[in-house]
Amino acid sequence: MIMKKEKMLGIWMDHAQAHLLDFPSNEGEIQVVRSDFTEHSKLESLSKGELHMHNKERQQQRHFYKNLAAIIKGYNEVLLFGPTEAKTELMNVLRADPEFASISIEVRQSDYITENQQRAFVKEFFSPPASVLG
Repeated sequence: MIMKKEKMLGIWMDHAQAHLLDFPSNEGEIQVVRSDFTEHSKLESLSKGELHMHNKERQQQRHFYKNLAAIIKGYNEVLLFGPTEAKTELMNVLRADPEFASISIEVRQSDYITENQQRAFVKEFFSPPASVLG
């Protein structure tokens, strides 16, 4: 029987950006996906009214999550972590889509951390525990 190679991805995220860390090859460059809802677009939308700004924000947040979902489809296991509720919001979007039922997705809380700390977080999560020799 041929075993499919496990593809694992860690995503540190907040509402503005997501840092994608491929595991075990997460020593390289971290891919960054940014939300289109920047401070500039927020101020521009707000000038047209608060309701317009909230609608624009929701629309751009959905687009951000859709972009991340397209990337996640290529993985078997995914870790979503970060300081805001963005990771939980993305998890809810993924859980509502049957296409993601076969992908193991976990959510963990973390602070705003450096890229090296993000790499260590992903490595610790996906690395098998060291066996205890008795």
